[in-house]
Amino acid sequence: MTTEPPSRATGSGPATATEEPARLLVGGTEVARYVLDPALDVRHGPRPYLHPVRTLGGTVVTDALPADHVWHLGASLAVQDVNGVNFWGGRTYVRDVGYTWRDDHGVIAHTGWSERAADHLAHRLEWRDPHKAVLLTERRRLAAVPLTADLPLTGDGPLTGDGPLTADGPGGGVSAWRLEVDYTLSAPPGQDVRLGSPATNGRPDGAGYGGFFWRAVSADPASVFSASATGEEAVNGSAEPWVALCGTGPDGRAYTLVFTGLGDGDRWFVRTAMYPGVGVAFAFERPVTIAAGTDRRGRHRVVIADGTLDRATAAALASPAC
Repeated sequence: MTTEPPSRATGSGPATATEEPARLLVGGTEVARYVLDPALDVRHGPRPYLHPVRTLGGTVVTDALPADHVWHLGASLAVQDVNGVNFWGGRTYVRDVGYTWRDDHGVIAHTGWSERAADHLAHRLEWRDPHKAVLLTERRRLAAVPLTADLPLTGDGPLTGDGPLTADGPGGGVSAWRLEVDYTLSAPPGQDVRLGSPATNGRPDGAGYGGFFWRAVSADPASVFSASATGEEAVNGSAEPWVALCGTGPDGRAYTLVFTGLGDGDRWFVRTAMYPGVGVAFAFERPVTIAAGTDRRGRHRVVIADGTLDRATAAALASPAC
């Protein structure tokens, strides 16, 4: 039995940070905090992350440092295999061996601000190996955007829950905002950078995680659906245009997250049985390479809504026109 390594921050909640978290606001309301430099054991994959993220109604929809996977840090970019370096945290999956504790953990470090405003943040980062060599540089932008449409609730009820559809917005509409995540990962001149996952290193059962990952929180079992599928098994590994996760926050109130933004070759990584989480997986089935001197760009969108939404409403929220 493998025990969890000691950490300066354990349990569910934000890590102690060496720099005050940045904040994102929508209409003067704080909807997210961005922890830049968490004081974590290196085996937990220190990296900037968003937590807590909240609905406009105040329900928390992220988890950080949960007991089941202490290295899950709210919403963040994290990859388990970057040229053999673990930027995800936890044990590394080794072919023909399984999960193993190794001294192979890297750090994703904030190096400077480009922009900092109430509704958006932009900064520069370095992905450093255990010897502090830089494997990737990154430019990242986060924005909190109020939705322009006051969408009515549609349908007779959620496709993934037993209760009635809930309405928390004005006039019975949807109360929601959108998180925009844009980044550019740049490989250094003279060195290709290979991105892998437990799946590409031999693990079966659809565990191709690593990329943009959202560890959700849910007091009750979460549910997941997409444009044409329902449930973890059907949605995990798919390339659907959007995925919705419905859960219950610590305050007992329902929420829905609607994810869009798969890149070429990306797949959805989804969990609801073991824990609630959704990710954009870069290397779900096979490794990908950022060629020396070139970039990999990502553009992901997450709608954070109060209430449990149905498929038609989730599809409308996923639309670029919303």
